[in-house]
Amino acid sequence: MDAPIDLRSDTVTQPTEAMKAAMMASPLGDDVLGDDPTVNLLQDRCADMFGKEAACFVPSGSMANQVAIRAQTRPGDEILCHEHSHVYLYEAGAWAALSGCSIALIKGDRGQFDPEDVQAAIRMNDHHFPQSRLLCLENTQNRGGGAIWPLDRLEAVTAEGSKHQLKRHLDGARIWNACAATGITPATYASHFDTVSACFSKGLGCPVGSIICGDDETIQRVHRMRKLLGGTMRQSGMLAGAALYALDHHLDRLTEDHAHARRLADAAAGCAGITLDPSSIDTNILYVDVPMNAAQLVERLESRGLRCLDTGPHTIRLVTSLAVDAAAIERACEILQAALSPEAVW
Repeated sequence: MDAPIDLRSDTVTQPTEAMKAAMMASPLGDDVLGDDPTVNLLQDRCADMFGKEAACFVPSGSMANQVAIRAQTRPGDEILCHEHSHVYLYEAGAWAALSGCSIALIKGDRGQFDPEDVQAAIRMNDHHFPQSRLLCLENTQNRGGGAIWPLDRLEAVTAEGSKHQLKRHLDGARIWNACAATGITPATYASHFDTVSACFSKGLGCPVGSIICGDDETIQRVHRMRKLLGGTMRQSGMLAGAALYALDHHLDRLTEDHAHARRLADAAAGCAGITLDPSSIDTNILYVDVPMNAAQLVERLESRGLRCLDTGPHTIRLVTSLAVDAAAIERACEILQAALSPEAVW
């Protein structure tokens, strides 16, 4: 029997044998004391890659975002972000619990918005209101279907934030996908932000880990917040070694995942009751609105060997990654089309 095809997320990726070998070969120290050479190498490399002064290696993307928020806000401040952003929806309300901030939600198609939306969300300079302090963007945008921010729109939105003295943070959990799809460098994207986070445990296939980059002073506060939250790790050079291996070997192959997502979109678009434009798929995330109960469809697909998630009453999500090769994608297309065919019995 064929192994299940797991399209629930790109977080299901596991280290390759070559990555495991690189991990085991990584020189180790004590990162809490600042002398793990592999962690230091990764931090220096990422700071250089994103055009920033410094970087801090943390266990997760959520921690990366939250330490960036904590390092750049004060209790009572307000964060501006899209209503479908990861920092708002999927980080357990940490912006309130850890930083004491309120949040102003901005609407917009595919997780994006315009400078006018930022201007409208800025609070008046009045002691009755929280102070608008931090603007957060997400690129690629998960709930936007892996959408990439057009660079000119990103520049305009962050410039509006800067005009209002807002700090600017980029949730770049999947920034590597945006770079692979567009050819735009990480430093170009990051140049419009004070801080940027990036995740190694999604498309790059590492077991765990994210990076947060910014200026020296901010990253010093980030290190303190990492300690406060219990995120410091001792001989974490093995994890950093995985990330260094991924930066050397797994960046260019991300375009394969994007092609696989478009192949899935082509297959779904040909099914009855599905309205989907495959050309709208920017990267590796596919949301499909289906004409039946999504949770029941997910159960049916899993019984046939395809794993995905329901994200709404009539929406499923499929995410491609290095965990699924081209042959498995073709099999996934067949399973999806069979489950969505008019002949399928519900």
